[in-house]
Amino acid sequence: MRAVICPAFGDASTLTVADLPAPEMTPDGVRIAVHAAGVNFADGLMVAGKYQEKLTPPFTPGMEAAGVVLETAPGVTTCKPGDRVMATLPFGAFADEAVARADDVMVIPDAMDFVTAAGFPVAWGTSHFGLAVRAGLKAGETLLVTGAAGGVGLTAVEVGRCLGATVIACAGGADKLAVARDHGAAHGIDYKTEDLRERVKALTGGRGVDVVYDAVGGTVFDAALRSLAPNGRLLVVGFASGAVPQVPANILLVKNVTVIGYYWGAYRKLDPRAIRESLGEALDWYAAGRIRPHVSHTVDLAEAARALELLRNRASSGKVVLTTGRG
Repeated sequence: MRAVICPAFGDASTLTVADLPAPEMTPDGVRIAVHAAGVNFADGLMVAGKYQEKLTPPFTPGMEAAGVVLETAPGVTTCKPGDRVMATLPFGAFADEAVARADDVMVIPDAMDFVTAAGFPVAWGTSHFGLAVRAGLKAGETLLVTGAAGGVGLTAVEVGRCLGATVIACAGGADKLAVARDHGAAHGIDYKTEDLRERVKALTGGRGVDVVYDAVGGTVFDAALRSLAPNGRLLVVGFASGAVPQVPANILLVKNVTVIGYYWGAYRKLDPRAIRESLGEALDWYAAGRIRPHVSHTVDLAEAARALELLRNRASSGKVVLTTGRG
């Protein structure tokens, strides 16, 4: 089978494509003929050796796959051979075949194509569980989303809308804000040309926002933290800017606000049932036509390096997905 290989830590240019044996089956595994694989910012960090869960090269990157079940381990009941599924993996999705843990595999709706499914679990899982469970976002509240046109940011916009919040999208450039508005944002802030704190004050009558969903970090995090209303919550999702912010505790004290650390991947081990329930609701929203997942680029598996560069250079919106040429 074809597989993308990271031979040593470095930038995306180090990636190669090789012909490898199919991965070994595991006791709780599901073997999938991969039709498409989602590309995430975390994949680039993993290739660079900067991800929180560091692998030993050589390895095959990729955390999301969609395709058809080829076989299952004895006792697996979540799916069967022939089912159309999506799956999350710790790594290994950038290949013609992948073996995922049964708990991490879900049958997809008949109307969902493989490209959409491949970009679904990480971004939608992160945003749904983060906002609905970790941040406790409620109908009638105001949500500020940073990096609102990116892979997780755009899903946070739609999740916020579906949960009944007023969504303020924050992104760099009018084109990216237009994408966020098209997916449910009520307002937009261009942090390349506008002062985030002042715009939030103007949009909320000086009150601030109830919840911040921040995947950017750096100076954007600092401004967003100071834009919280009393008793507000800031969900720390990632640091796409490359700068990890420091939290001034005096602001937490004076404003009675909460900063919530959030790594979705950990919940796949801590509470897989809750993750499946969260993703199940998001899939129900898709089946009902309430959400519209956005994939800006599809790229052949052999061009995985280019796909990662699209994310690093912020040249994409929504998701980037690799395809294997099956079907």
